[in-house]
Amino acid sequence: MNLMLDRQVLGALSITLAIVASAPYIHSTLRGVTRPHLCSWMTWAVVTTVVFFAQLQSQGGIGAWPTGVSALLTIFVALLAWRKRGDVMVSRMDWAFLLASLSSLPLWYLAEDPLSAVIMLTTVDVLGFGPTLRKAYHQPQSEPAVFYALVAMRNLTAILALEHHSLTTVLFPAVLGWVCLVILGLLLWRRAALAPAQAKEFR
Repeated sequence: MNLMLDRQVLGALSITLAIVASAPYIHSTLRGVTRPHLCSWMTWAVVTTVVFFAQLQSQGGIGAWPTGVSALLTIFVALLAWRKRGDVMVSRMDWAFLLASLSSLPLWYLAEDPLSAVIMLTTVDVLGFGPTLRKAYHQPQSEPAVFYALVAMRNLTAILALEHHSLTTVLFPAVLGWVCLVILGLLLWRRAALAPAQAKEFR
């Protein structure tokens, strides 16, 4: 009973972190300060939605719901990215990531195994960070660092809230959390590296 209650608390905390992380990002996007990469967010929207249903099928229970909430938030940001056209540099590789994420649906259906879909989607999701990593390196001020810190924390609490831990339920949030920490480190490093040059421009 206490264990179930703890998972409910962790699940609620994870959902709260997802909302808290996304709210300023969405607000910043609406103001035109943050420019989300269209294909990255479309890819993540598809990936997160499919992983949510895969976690449910694999008895993820309460711990799957933060992924579901994240899927809704990601879809909304993808719609904003489309409306705002934040990053118009969409390459063939970007579209390839999106098509690869969509191809996971027939793979799941044919294999009748959510793990196959989750492995493919996790790979696609990591590759989908390519455009954002490139932008974070060249334009570190265009991405809010706190967003990635909160997402990493959200994924940790979501893993702890899972009712059933298996490769299918844990792989995606664990890898995504690690990637968010990499982006966070990249943003902080590049901002520090560019700070002296930017200071000279304002003199």
